[in-house]
Amino acid sequence: MLHIVRGFIKLDSTTLIRFFFLLQNMDYGNLCKDILELDQNIRFAGVSDDTGDIRFGGQRQGITNLLSSEETKRSNLQALARWSLRNSLAPKIGKGRYAMAEYEKIKRITFPLEDYHLLLITTEVNADHGKIISKVLDMIKK
Repeated sequence: MLHIVRGFIKLDSTTLIRFFFLLQNMDYGNLCKDILELDQNIRFAGVSDDTGDIRFGGQRQGITNLLSSEETKRSNLQALARWSLRNSLAPKIGKGRYAMAEYEKIKRITFPLEDYHLLLITTEVNADHGKIISKVLDMIKK
């Protein structure tokens, strides 16, 4: 919550933490732009926060959405839940680096980022996902 007191902006701790996180990670927008430039078969590159909202990135121009905004958010929340489960197993098997699912119409690749954020990438089915994953891992240094 934001309050103005005697000309100063007063933030509650949650808002301050989110604001500080955004300042430290302003490169996520450029990261998503650079990912879209890797391969013409990449449909979408975005960063979701812990609420499932896309905060950075977006869809390649000229691509039609397959999911509504509500379905996209629900899908993002499901991906966050799956990463939570993977993270609970990390002490035994190591940290997850990425996860990929292939559907009839797209491939979806997720990469965990800091502070419960996810990098989400969708591609056309014929995309070389191994090449894309390798390049993205180099970009995020995981």
